Amino acid sequence: MARKDLLKGLIAGDAPRQGADPAPPSPAPRRTKGAIGAVSQSIADLKARALVEVESDMIDDAGLADRLDADDGLDALMESIREYGQQVPVLLRYSPNHEGRYEVVYGRRRVAALKKLGLPVRAMLRELNDRDLIVAQGQENSARKDLSFIEKANFARQMVEMGFERKVICDALHIDKTVISRMLSVVEAVPPEVIRAIGAAPSAGRDRWLALADRMKGKSSKDVAALARGENSDTRFASVFGGLAPPKAAKAAPQILEGSDGAGLGQVAQARARTTLILDRKSGFDDWLLQNMERIHREFLTERGE
Repeated sequence: MARKDLLKGLIAGDAPRQGADPAPPSPAPRRTKGAIGAVSQSIADLKARALVEVESDMIDDAGLADRLDADDGLDALMESIREYGQQVPVLLRYSPNHEGRYEVVYGRRRVAALKKLGLPVRAMLRELNDRDLIVAQGQENSARKDLSFIEKANFARQMVEMGFERKVICDALHIDKTVISRMLSVVEAVPPEVIRAIGAAPSAGRDRWLALADRMKGKSSKDVAALARGENSDTRFASVFGGLAPPKAAKAAPQILEGSDGAGLGQVAQARARTTLILDRKSGFDDWLLQNMERIHREFLTERGE
């Protein structure tokens, strides 16, 4: 077969010749050495990357919950798609449970927006098992700038609960075992009920979540979750964090100062770091004290042996 006929056959794929019996499905292309093998592999890769349009009502959810505030900004995304169209494709896989349906690997918010708009979804299609789906979803999440610390940590927790090894979790999120351990230390200390009540809280990092976990000790997750109030997740985090703050120690009442004659001189307040002395001006003692402060301090040092 001439080379151009070989390329024609590769591009045409499995299309039967007119009048011929349909050919059985072709097996996955084998890697062949040389230029023809490289061309064959390149075409196979291009076909795998080809975009298709899928009716949005044929797409189901799959994988792990990654966003804690899934509806935040959805209206703005819908408006953007309505005006400019879908600029970034999503990744789908063929549904393993329902013939003719698809499942989201990543791009859930885009799919949700397109469903509400009644528009088809531009997508890449992959043959993925459950493990590969989760790993692909995790790799996509690790590259996104808008996922908060707690959302990524929550994703790692779900992977642990599904039995994934630490190495797989590290590969999925593109982070090392030390960072994974730090993430998991937070989601192990803060119950999912509290995390869901607060939301993504993009301004709160690991240290703030650990501090929250420390304040939660001895308290029920239901009571803590009830403290989450506010229009956005950062406000709800602050509400919970502040609601769990230890009570401030009551300030000691100022002590009244009296002179040797029983007359009031002023008052003094002592705190942990300083002593505040307030003297009345009418007696003139304040001026005398300022004038003799150096001598009084020198006598103080002498008594201490300094």
